[in-house]
Amino acid sequence: MELLGQILIKQGYITERQLEEGLLKQAEFQLPIGKTLLKAGAINREQLAKTLSLQLQIPYGNPMEMNIEAEVIGVLSSRQAEKYQIIPVGIEENKITLATAEPLDLAILDQVRGILPYKIKWMVASADHIQDALDKYYSSTLDSVAGVLEDLNESELSQYQHSSASETSSIVPENMANEAPIIRLVNTIIAGAVKAGASDIHLEPFEDEIKVRYRIDGVLQEALPPPKNLFLAVISRIKLMAGMDITERRIPQDGRIRIKINNRDLDLRVAVAPTLHGEAAVLRILNRESIMLGLDQLGLSDHNLALFSNLILKPHGMILVTGPTGSGKTTTLYAALQLLNEPTRKIITIEDPIEYQLKGINQMQVNPKLDFSFAQGLRTIVRHDPDIILVGEIRDRETAEVAIQSALTGHLVFATLHTNDASSAFTRLIDMGVEEFLVASTVCGILAQRLVRKICPKCGAPYEPTQQELEIYGQDSHDFKFIKGTGCDYCNSIGFRGQIGLFEMLAADEEIERLVMERSNSGRIREAATRQGMTTLRNDGIAKVKAGITTLSEVLRVTRE
Repeated sequence: MELLGQILIKQGYITERQLEEGLLKQAEFQLPIGKTLLKAGAINREQLAKTLSLQLQIPYGNPMEMNIEAEVIGVLSSRQAEKYQIIPVGIEENKITLATAEPLDLAILDQVRGILPYKIKWMVASADHIQDALDKYYSSTLDSVAGVLEDLNESELSQYQHSSASETSSIVPENMANEAPIIRLVNTIIAGAVKAGASDIHLEPFEDEIKVRYRIDGVLQEALPPPKNLFLAVISRIKLMAGMDITERRIPQDGRIRIKINNRDLDLRVAVAPTLHGEAAVLRILNRESIMLGLDQLGLSDHNLALFSNLILKPHGMILVTGPTGSGKTTTLYAALQLLNEPTRKIITIEDPIEYQLKGINQMQVNPKLDFSFAQGLRTIVRHDPDIILVGEIRDRETAEVAIQSALTGHLVFATLHTNDASSAFTRLIDMGVEEFLVASTVCGILAQRLVRKICPKCGAPYEPTQQELEIYGQDSHDFKFIKGTGCDYCNSIGFRGQIGLFEMLAADEEIERLVMERSNSGRIREAATRQGMTTLRNDGIAKVKAGITTLSEVLRVTRE
């Protein structure tokens, strides 16, 4: 049998070097090489499943792409399917085909053989596709918010009738937070968000209603909320899970939750704040797999990828990634650090907050309560002899000046900045009070980015463009693929599934440096960069529309000219 690592290399999923690093990490992780590479972010679950299929000579398939009949699904109970993480996909005479992500787990395979009166034919599927199929075929109404509420009788509902705005007792909320129905309700809200592929959960109290909204691919979607009289108990439960003081409702609080939902270990960052009608909460679902991507998986064009890859290999200078909150800046920076993370380089970060722990990288957390700011963290970092520094965000003059001094003294500095486009980053730093010559001599490149939703691959279909679209595309309109999602189960009837980045890569040269020294406005810098080949965010988006990846409305939603 051919070794898994060699098949991964042949398929182009990893390099020889990545395999060597994975073999070194095997002892640390105490996992097979496939799962070691998966945990290290070198491959994804689908690549692992396809490689196992080739190694074991077992067919690969995606149960979400199959029309599985109800009688086939009924062969296993929901409890059995969840326990063994297996999906029955077809029956032919006395043979049944079962999809699994663990074809090497002989103990589970033997147990399944013992409970089914069929000869078993195995199919390999990715763990993500298995979980999606479990959610689709085995989720009952009792696993929804509506099902939980139906489970509660009137007497149970009445005991939670408290005013969230005026409640002062510390005993009642803690008792409520530990009640089994409330625990189940909160877990169900979180599970619903995970199933929908949400990045955030928003729970908001208003005068006459409660709102629960999931942010899916960057856009908020409403979900079924709990009754208003349960909201105090729900918030108290979340605060208890996050290690917050549930008796304190006058000031904002932050915390983290680690929970297992549908056999997935989840890490959630929680922020609770007082509002007019009670406390509102936002739960950020931290998905390691979505953030640990390679540079080639972000959506950079070949030109931008080559330019950015060359910039990050510079021995010193400053590289900025700009964009609003939620535009994928952290994902881009982590992808760059993963590429640069070698034993010969020392990398230190200062972040607020640290969302994910990176192997082999020293990470520091800003702590305003102890007066430990980005600037103070940077001064500490420089004394630790780093090669590469990441600054979570440049917010003020002090941080900007220390970061630039670090770049001047031989360090490669990555940082984020909130600006609308790449060219505005120069003027933003100067407006903070940094000298023009320092900005011009240290900033070697700026990557501005946004995230747009991708057309659902299952229900994307051609359509007739509007006159406005034809006018925007101009003479090239005949080259475009006019596609949009019509809505299906795979995308929750939204028409979009997943996100991709739009990028604007500005590499500083002599002309750009001269304009910065002259305090030219961002418009002049932008014109010079465009003449030198920079693709604007809007044009990068239109190129992705032309390729049938996203829609014009999505590009217009996140960009402006």
